[in-house]
Amino acid sequence: MATTSEPKLIAGNSNQPLATSIAKRMSLHLGSSVGLVDARVERFNDQEIFVEVYDNVRGEDMFIIQSTSNPANDNLMELLIMADALRRSSAQRTTAVIPYFGYARQDRRAKARTPISAKLVANMLVGTGIERVLTMDLHAAQIQGFFDIPVDNLYASPVFALDVKSQFAGSMDDIMVVSPDVGGVARARELAKRIGAPLSIVDKRREKAGEVAEMTVIGNVEGKKCIIVDDICDTAGTLCKAAEVLMEHGATEVHSYITHGVLSGPAIERITKSVMKSLVITDSIAPTPATLAAPNIRIVPTAPMFAQAILNIWNGTSVSSLFEHETLEPLYEGIFKA
Repeated sequence: MATTSEPKLIAGNSNQPLATSIAKRMSLHLGSSVGLVDARVERFNDQEIFVEVYDNVRGEDMFIIQSTSNPANDNLMELLIMADALRRSSAQRTTAVIPYFGYARQDRRAKARTPISAKLVANMLVGTGIERVLTMDLHAAQIQGFFDIPVDNLYASPVFALDVKSQFAGSMDDIMVVSPDVGGVARARELAKRIGAPLSIVDKRREKAGEVAEMTVIGNVEGKKCIIVDDICDTAGTLCKAAEVLMEHGATEVHSYITHGVLSGPAIERITKSVMKSLVITDSIAPTPATLAAPNIRIVPTAPMFAQAILNIWNGTSVSSLFEHETLEPLYEGIFKA
């Protein structure tokens, strides 16, 4: 059980809007104001990162909110330096809240003489004195085993299920959930199970990284409203190609639900021009102005889930309870509307 009066939040520069939203949500749950700890996280002229915490954090249960998204190296260093500052300031416990865990795609050695960068990042986080990690939809679930500290991995699928049921309230029988590759079947199956929909797979063959040579649809999608489910959308090439292939196979509409909208390079332009009717992402990565302006991109909030998870960690209660529909639905009451 917590020994401090309330959990304390501190945020880096990667996703300030999400950190502020989490603080507001926690204030509602606690019935008292929860703000972000007063601190400065800035760069010297040579781009070295400097952190100064103004508030007293001695003996406090600290939560650092920082996605390690683009620029990944800067945001990662901010997180490490903030953790070191809190440790040297005698914080009781430090939890890293990393909505998007960068370097997660480098989770194994695919070729000889290559690194396992996700493991390196895990070692660095533990080395700064971080005692717990809270994240969402890790690219590979086994990354949790890279840490010698507890890791709580939240899932976007329960939130997506609520949104799907709201958006497609009158046509749930026409829904087909689609995994864009064989490796993502477990993730897609989880959403399909929650909304009671069948599952299809797009089998892709890559000749080299970033290029898809061939796509084959496994399952009958004719006359279906297809929902592609994945954890990361980077340049959106594979996603837009999968949408085209599904429409060629008789799908009436294609929508996508992707947890982390990395959306680098030509992604926004591709999505705007694609046959995809909508792309739904979370705010685990702070959306750019171009993302917000895109007509077929919609963002669902993660603050209600993260706020409750932080409170559960602080209270010493179950985080896995947030995987259940009955627990999560009240947190999102009034947010999803058709």
